[in-house]
Amino acid sequence: MVSAGSGGGKRRPSMFEVAKLAGVSHQTVSRVINDSPDVSAATRVKVQRAIDELGYRPSNSARALASHRSRTIGLIAGGLRFFGPISAISSLESTARSHGLFLSVSMVHEALCTQAEFDGLCDTFGEQNVDALVLLTPTDVMFRAACRAPIAQPRVIVTSTHGKMSVREGLALAQAEGRGPTAIVGMDQWGAVSQVVQLIANLGHRNALYFAGPQDWRDATTRLHAWKALSVTRSIRSTVIHCKTWESSEAYAQMNHMLDYYGSIGSLIPTVVVTANDSQAVGVARALHEHGVRIPQDVSLVGFDDMPAMDNLFPPLATVRPDFEQLGVAAMREVLYLLGEGSETSFPASSHGVGLIPAQLIKRGSLGPVPRR
Repeated sequence: MVSAGSGGGKRRPSMFEVAKLAGVSHQTVSRVINDSPDVSAATRVKVQRAIDELGYRPSNSARALASHRSRTIGLIAGGLRFFGPISAISSLESTARSHGLFLSVSMVHEALCTQAEFDGLCDTFGEQNVDALVLLTPTDVMFRAACRAPIAQPRVIVTSTHGKMSVREGLALAQAEGRGPTAIVGMDQWGAVSQVVQLIANLGHRNALYFAGPQDWRDATTRLHAWKALSVTRSIRSTVIHCKTWESSEAYAQMNHMLDYYGSIGSLIPTVVVTANDSQAVGVARALHEHGVRIPQDVSLVGFDDMPAMDNLFPPLATVRPDFEQLGVAAMREVLYLLGEGSETSFPASSHGVGLIPAQLIKRGSLGPVPRR
């Protein structure tokens, strides 16, 4: 039987019906829904059973009134044309949704964003009464803007440990008087590069080319610092190729130039090429192929990011796989902790005040032992 005024659908159960079935007050049901600590474990189980039996789903507006919160998190993100930031945003959204939160997203150009634009977006989010802000800041420009913004709500900044502004300087700006609490999370870029250096050294490589990413990106800066410091410890001589972009076309042109240079001076090319992202590795692989250089028989190749289809290159690309899903989860857990709705996040590692998520080196066919020449 269809109830009147239902529009042909089943009527949605109410909080009062849950309370009646559980044998408690509707205020107790509200406390359970909003994770209040003032409810016994036995009562919580009884209410949850009634919720499950009736199929009750609390409305966000009711929860907001009860908790004095909007249940909305603001996200300002840059780098939307790139695999890493997109993957992190996807994880942030799904994690927020799993906690009954709505993610309101504003996208900016990671290199052209101004302080005024950033502050304006923060003001707009303030007018929306967001509970907290997540700031995905891949570049120095965005990191500085995120730290300087006068935000009263809790903020979680997602970035790398190294750049033109240090994390310590950024935190000092963010933690100025009258501003909300701040946490910073990121990928363990240094640990990832350490895995790469250790493996290529164990395979006998002592002469390398390193393709650095654009230095206004904090990921690229961190990876380059790590490469320079760690390769020396394993007696790896390296030439650094500085790229202005992440694009495969620039890496292709740069690799062609280096191959022509080595040919002109009659020198052997390095036995391994390490790139700061997979797109660069694709460009390098094309240049090597066109010059008749075999991978990995003549030169090994390593990328970074494990973008889709890298396992289907020929040969499959050895690369670093950052755990973007866990990065998004950790950032949202930090939000909940700063809001007083969760426990303090435990990170596998931390550095410079940044909670770090590990990355995994994926061994594939493009990386082999040093060739005999």
